[in-house]
Amino acid sequence: MFSSFMLNTWLAASLVAIAAGLAGFFVVVRGSTFAAHALPLGTFPGAAVAGLLGISSFWGLFGFAALGVILISRLADGQRHDVATALTLVTLLGLGTLFLSLSGQYAQSVFALLFGEVLGISSADLIPLAAATAAVSLLTATLFRPLLLSAISPDLAAAQRLNNRRLEILFLSIIALAAAMALPIVGALLVFSLMAGPPAAARALTARPDTAMALSAILALATVWSAIALSYVTSWPVGFFVGTLAAVCYAAGRGGRKPLLFLKKK
Repeated sequence: MFSSFMLNTWLAASLVAIAAGLAGFFVVVRGSTFAAHALPLGTFPGAAVAGLLGISSFWGLFGFAALGVILISRLADGQRHDVATALTLVTLLGLGTLFLSLSGQYAQSVFALLFGEVLGISSADLIPLAAATAAVSLLTATLFRPLLLSAISPDLAAAQRLNNRRLEILFLSIIALAAAMALPIVGALLVFSLMAGPPAAARALTARPDTAMALSAILALATVWSAIALSYVTSWPVGFFVGTLAAVCYAAGRGGRKPLLFLKKK
């Protein structure tokens, strides 16, 4: 389990967990779980495009993550982005079907992108992963107070001359960046688990926003580490354990302290 060929797996999963935990804190606070579910699914066409162009899949994923943010923000036009998110998801899924069929690797590519390929991470893949994690960490730290204030009270944020629309675009960019880097590791269907389960549990366990965000990353780390260990022992898919443990984490958090006042919306 700790042999040399597994080192990249542990490192990549840890980077993904940190990014997903930090971004997931704001996903839960801002009630944007649909966007956290849609953006990972919408980025998978980028991997097919990267295959056609002969470049690293990470760059294709990041490119389509940015495209998803642009489409959602443009279609929403400052309003609630539920419909815009749905339309963006449908558009990107359609493009994904086209690009995957052109790539000639349809079945295997879909399986890897939906459910992850944690054992297929190379040393070269760790570089963009580490850069993306650093970017997510820097953005969440820099925008922590504005994003939190705009989530709790948009009117108060506007009174303090914070541009809520710009903050929404930056928030979506953080989700997209975390989703793009997590997609090849845990898959599109399970990125949402890491962005929802551990952060929701952290929300219920501490009264301090900064501590809650840090705890969210810690719980996400514990989830992926446990999933890898259990997968190694049982030979069951890592994705199964990621999803199950994220759900257990959420249930345990709900069974603890009640959701905190600083995160409640009136």
